[in-house]
Amino acid sequence: MADHREAEELTGHYVRRRLDVTRQLVHSTVRRAEELRQEYESRYADLRRTLLRRHAACACALLACAGGVSALTVLLTR
Repeated sequence: MADHREAEELTGHYVRRRLDVTRQLVHSTVRRAEELRQEYESRYADLRRTLLRRHAACACALLACAGGVSALTVLLTR
């Protein structure tokens, strides 16, 4: 009887310990996932701003070129 009780206590202790370790691992994983999410969101926002600036610069350059070509066409057809 005592051996059976000791085995149950040992099993219970092992299960509690494994649950504690598993809980810690899950909490660590969740925390790291949140950190990565914040890092990626920040990086995405930076990349998006850079892309928008570049597109705006290209649009301005195209408009300037179109205006130049238009002005040149008017001057050459006179």
